[in-house]
Amino acid sequence: MTFSIRPEAEGDAAAVRAVHASAFPSDAEARLVDALRKAGRVSVSLVAAVEGQIVGHVLFSPVTPGRGLGLAPLAVLPRFQELGIGSELVESGLDACEADYAVVLGDPAFYARFGFRRALDYGLDNEYGAREEFMVLELRPGALDGVRGRVQYSPEFAVFR
Repeated sequence: MTFSIRPEAEGDAAAVRAVHASAFPSDAEARLVDALRKAGRVSVSLVAAVEGQIVGHVLFSPVTPGRGLGLAPLAVLPRFQELGIGSELVESGLDACEADYAVVLGDPAFYARFGFRRALDYGLDNEYGAREEFMVLELRPGALDGVRGRVQYSPEFAVFR
């Protein structure tokens, strides 16, 4: 199956919302994307399409300290999972990031493939109490030197607290 990755365009919001609503047990991630978009806190937003149908989405938004981005959420329609679409969204999204580092709260086995490592090993904590699942990737060599403390996501992430 052939798929393409492109930046989210105006008019994609309903399809993106449907992807997240289908991929997760609740609509929290779909609401998060809408809220981040409305607040102007989207740094990178990419969609995956198969024959013109949006089947996947990834979003990066600003985090602090420093110039960081949080990868969240990532979703692929269930019937299109396990085909490499999510991996390509992550890789393309990381390539598009203009930041010093990226963080993610997710499956260590999946995200380690892209170079993410346990954030606690770099002195970075999170507000969700996650340990192994909270990971960081340096996007610019030396960018994490001196960056320590609790990573803060945008206020829109309060839906998960």
